[in-house]
Amino acid sequence: MVGSQSQSQSEAKGKLYIIGIGPGSVDHLTVKARDVIMNSDYIVGNGTYLDQMARLLDKQEIVRSAMGKEVDRSRRAVELAQNNIVSMISGGDANVYGMAGLVLEVAEHADLDVEVEVLPGVTAITAAASVLGAPIVNDLCTVSLSDLLTPWEVIEKRLDAAASADFVMSLYNPKSRQRKSNFSRAVQIIRRHKEDTVPVGLVKNALRDEDQDFIVTTLGNVMEYNEWVDMSTTILITTNDSHVWESPHGKKIITPRGYHRKYDY
Repeated sequence: MVGSQSQSQSEAKGKLYIIGIGPGSVDHLTVKARDVIMNSDYIVGNGTYLDQMARLLDKQEIVRSAMGKEVDRSRRAVELAQNNIVSMISGGDANVYGMAGLVLEVAEHADLDVEVEVLPGVTAITAAASVLGAPIVNDLCTVSLSDLLTPWEVIEKRLDAAASADFVMSLYNPKSRQRKSNFSRAVQIIRRHKEDTVPVGLVKNALRDEDQDFIVTTLGNVMEYNEWVDMSTTILITTNDSHVWESPHGKKIITPRGYHRKYDY
């Protein structure tokens, strides 16, 4: 039970964990993340992520909230952590468009006097890359196409800069019911700098068992799959040096690290 406000912070005995749960499968949690979740007093999170961790949730108290309630969720976690072991769960890695930044901002504002520990998780970009082969083994960047918190003008500048430097680019949050054109606008910007033959991988529900699906195409043809793309899709746009291996077990995207310039193999 949360202590009264009169209790001094020096008597606080809780701890706050911010946990990246990865793609949404218990099997892809780190060992420590699994252990912490199972031994927390409270688990705080978006309903979707709580459902994904359901088989680990037994004796813990659950604080469930919806999308758009991130600030309220963070405040509640910070409040409870003063006298309890609390786990705030976040999809993917909590530092990659996740809850780590907001929770720490709220904790700082509240002058929280308990330890806060961030536990990493498998990101959408690394999960999607594992499905596609080896598309991200060189310099890379991630860009969220959601302009809910970042102005579109800033997103455009980042897309243009990354494409001009020929980074491997991972596009997060490409489309939603409210943002139907941002993905096509992003592709137009990227095509100013990258060849139409550049391999592109689109992965939906990466590493989520039977829900997973993926497409390997090219930058010039990617808009053929515009209607297929949604918020659960991670898009990897590779480099002018990348290529597709038509292996006996399916297409694999390979982005060279540079070994071919120094070694024979």
